[in-house]
Amino acid sequence: MTWIATIPYEATEGRLRALYDRVKGPDNNVDNIMLVHSLRPHTMEGHMALYKRVLHHSANTIPGWFLEAIGVYTSMCNRCAYCVEHHFRGMARLLGDEPRAAAIRRVLEGGELSEVFSPRETAALGYARKLTQQPAAMVEADVAALRALGWDDGEILELNQVVAYFNYANRTVQGLGVATDGDILGLSPGDSGDLDNWSLE
Repeated sequence: MTWIATIPYEATEGRLRALYDRVKGPDNNVDNIMLVHSLRPHTMEGHMALYKRVLHHSANTIPGWFLEAIGVYTSMCNRCAYCVEHHFRGMARLLGDEPRAAAIRRVLEGGELSEVFSPRETAALGYARKLTQQPAAMVEADVAALRALGWDDGEILELNQVVAYFNYANRTVQGLGVATDGDILGLSPGDSGDLDNWSLE
């Protein structure tokens, strides 16, 4: 499950149990990416707060499925299978179109992005790839190119924060050997209007 010790739900009490109760899914299942924080619960709290605000906040204007696609692509660039599998299922659920979701996965894995995505979406994915693989090579022109295709500066910030979050999550997973064993794939916080509600659905 992970390369470091974790505390299972059944063995918890106090603050850690309260945090688990906020992030658990069906049958008291806690995703391994959250379990890996169990020896330092304050880092779990920080992780989940960042995740919900970046990816599942009611003030975001980019459709949730596309923010998930950005996360999936960032995770593919990092070869983080854990986040790819979790967030592809989440993307497909939000999209509500399994054939389109399958086509998206195919092109993200190495096809021609423009076969499935609009020019502005393709540019956003290119931004995610460059920021992930060549962060020191980023220049103002990269942002200007997004703006020229119709992304406003608030949306560019949303894209940037999703890419940054997934690089953090990917390194948490890869650096601590987090696997999907026992996880329920594709769950995400449902109440985007309540930042303290981490309940998964």
